[in-house]
Amino acid sequence: MKSIKPGRGPSMMGGLSSILAGVFGVIWTMAAVQMGAGIFALFGVVFIVFAVLQAVYQFKNATGENRYSVFDITEEGEEPDPLEKRFSPSSPEEENKRPEGGFCPYCGTPAEKDYDFCRRCGKKLP
Repeated sequence: MKSIKPGRGPSMMGGLSSILAGVFGVIWTMAAVQMGAGIFALFGVVFIVFAVLQAVYQFKNATGENRYSVFDITEEGEEPDPLEKRFSPSSPEEENKRPEGGFCPYCGTPAEKDYDFCRRCGKKLP
């Protein structure tokens, strides 16, 4: 499977902005509680929860060895995709369901071996 990994720099920036979003959530929650607007304090709590989840994801992608991919299109020998085990066919029966020619690299439509052009997007197949 091929995959595009997010850059470590953008992932680190995403993690830092998630921390700022969490700080905003804390300020929002404290202000809502001090004003007596109880239901609006829940918005801040939800904001904090999403900020923490996003920060964990972004920092793992920025510092981890096996990063999650955004799109699946890099070379086989490169950094593996941690989700590959979860979504790849697990049995020989599932492997046999794949068309013999593979898939169109442009749109992902199944293609037979003898196809010269993709039947969906019309581009020349390799």
